[in-house]
Amino acid sequence: QVQLVESGGGLVQAGGSLRLSCAASGSIFSLGAMGWYRQAPGKQRELVAVITSGGTTNYADSVKGRFTISRNNAKNTVYLQMNSLKPEDTAVYYCNAEHTGVLGGSIVYWGKGTLVTVSS
Repeated sequence: QVQLVESGGGLVQAGGSLRLSCAASGSIFSLGAMGWYRQAPGKQRELVAVITSGGTTNYADSVKGRFTISRNNAKNTVYLQMNSLKPEDTAVYYCNAEHTGVLGGSIVYWGKGTLVTVSS
């Protein structure tokens, strides 16, 4: 079992910044891609950014140039630096991670989410 715990959410004014962290713990053998998703009230969960174990990144068009995803493989942690925040960025942000076990099977784990609220 792998647990993911997000932190760093909160209330910020438009134009401000926040840095989210997501730490993986438990019986970790090999973490692959890690990502951030968000879900705004009344909307479906959407991809924000993803990073592979080798550092390749991909972003939703809506956050390109404003958000940066990074990871520390030694700490099993993924980060999301969010700059120039907009009210439409308000959502619960979830991290996920693809974990490959010692026997080769892969499972995607999810955190419980952290709320980001951007006021206008």
